[in-house]
Amino acid sequence: MNASRTLRATAFALAALMSGSALAGSPALVVDVETGRVLHAERATDPWFPASITKLMTTYVALQKVRAGQLKMDSLLTVSEDAAALPPSKMGFKPGTQIRLDNALKILMVKSANDVAATIADNIGGSIEGFSQMMNAEARRLGMIDSYFANPHGLPDERNQTTARDMAILARALLTEFPEDQDLFHIGAIQFGRRIMRNTNGLIGRYPGADGMKTGFICSAGFNVVASASRNGRHLITVVLGAPSANERTMKAAELFDRGFSTTLNFTNPMLTALPMSATRTPPDMRSVICDRRGPMPKEEDGSTVATGDDPGSPNLFASGVMAYTGDGTQPLRTALASRADVEPERVWVGLNPPSVADLARQAAEEDAADRARKAKTHKKKIAHTGPAKASKHEGGRTSLTLTPVSKGAPKAGKTAKSAKN
Repeated sequence: MNASRTLRATAFALAALMSGSALAGSPALVVDVETGRVLHAERATDPWFPASITKLMTTYVALQKVRAGQLKMDSLLTVSEDAAALPPSKMGFKPGTQIRLDNALKILMVKSANDVAATIADNIGGSIEGFSQMMNAEARRLGMIDSYFANPHGLPDERNQTTARDMAILARALLTEFPEDQDLFHIGAIQFGRRIMRNTNGLIGRYPGADGMKTGFICSAGFNVVASASRNGRHLITVVLGAPSANERTMKAAELFDRGFSTTLNFTNPMLTALPMSATRTPPDMRSVICDRRGPMPKEEDGSTVATGDDPGSPNLFASGVMAYTGDGTQPLRTALASRADVEPERVWVGLNPPSVADLARQAAEEDAADRARKAKTHKKKIAHTGPAKASKHEGGRTSLTLTPVSKGAPKAGKTAKSAKN
């Protein structure tokens, strides 16, 4: 595993060098929640594609509407045809389905469902465009001067952009303006019917004190996270943009938290608003580094990698010159990330009221029927590709199945299938 991670890190570094300095040393930031003072800044004002950390702004706008009395947490939102048609990650709700705002926000933070983000936008803003205007108005009011949101979910759009600094400003606003809603950001898992969905934030349940907030991934952005953690009376926010994988994103955020918690905060630490502007105005496209390479398509989910602090494949975040504001410069102890702890999922549902026992049984039956239909469809495609199975007798009276390829002519002798699986 260590050798594999070393190769990935080396490949990422080489690709970054070949792609120009815009991709080398991706943005990172650590800020104190209470004071807004910066403990670490690395390319913190460079523009970047936000991906699903966009959904933090979607949540901010929704919570503002609740605070203004224009919505309630149990207000019902209706799924539109356009929302239902969006690509994964999604819940797959049918058009016309109604869901409470509080359940929608839980799903948004844990499952990162694009159809739910669009449902929130449609019902609050009247349309994706109308809601995006609200998002950008709130961004300007908060001082997020380098951000623009073209949609509520972060799916690819060349107009979308943000910075580590701007996302830290937004995270601080969510934590300080809506303390009663902080539970939204550190839900370990949700359950809908029989489906249990774990939070893609690999710090939750693994890093001591981690209490939020949101991950994001598209090929053009790489792996992003806005994270928060508390320790010894201090509350920090870490932003990591453009990590090469979900595991590296988690490890980098954990190491930055370690550095932040080991640093003494004082008046010499700059404020978020004092960070210098970037000379770069356009987000880099990370696709060639993240997705256009051999191997399986990267996944948003964080694996169960345990970071011991001695892994040669881990980026050395504590090398000289990396940390911008590090106090006395002493090397902090590295926190080992254990496997995720088991969590009790929070149940979410559609409609106004929680499901009854009969409702849950009916939903389970519907899920069983959907599973059978999906397997039958897969089996039908397999038959269309391989041709009908022919039964033939073998010694001992046992029967095996010989699969006849459709497009490759007659089967070669001796090629049999030991079993037929759906």
